[in-house]
Amino acid sequence: MKVDINIPSLEAIDQAAQQFMAHMGDYTVYAFYGQMGAGKTTFINALCRALGVATDMTGSPSFAIINEYRSDSTAELIYHFDCYRLESEAEAVDIGTEDYLDCGAICLIEWPERIEALLPDDTVRVDITVNDDNTRQLTLTLPE
Repeated sequence: MKVDINIPSLEAIDQAAQQFMAHMGDYTVYAFYGQMGAGKTTFINALCRALGVATDMTGSPSFAIINEYRSDSTAELIYHFDCYRLESEAEAVDIGTEDYLDCGAICLIEWPERIEALLPDDTVRVDITVNDDNTRQLTLTLPE
C-alpha cells in the first residue's frame, strides 16, 4: 500500500509528521530515499519531535552515523541513521547495524541505498520528492 503526504512548506512539516505517525502502525524500520537536500533530516527531526523527543536532542548523525534518542512521552528508543559516509555494507555490519534493525526500536534511515541488503523485509520505504514548486511529497510504501 502507498500513502502520499504533501508538505507545501516548511511551516507544514509538523503536520506532515503527524500524518506520517498515523500510518506507522507496528512497523519499526523506515528507509528514507531522496536526493541530497530533499529534506530527509529535516523531516526526520520533525517526526522525532512528534514522537516526543526533545527538540534540542535531534540533528543529523552524519559523522556519528547513528544517533540515539528517547521519547519523553513514551520512553521509546529511536535510532536515526545517516549511512551516507559508510564505505560498505561490511562497515555497517561492523558497527552493529543489524542489531539495531532487529531490536524492535524505531529506526529511521537516511541513505538506505548503502545498506539495502541488511534491511528487514518489513522495512517501510519512504521516498521524498522535491516538486518543481519546491514543495515536498513523501510517499510511504508499506510492506505487504
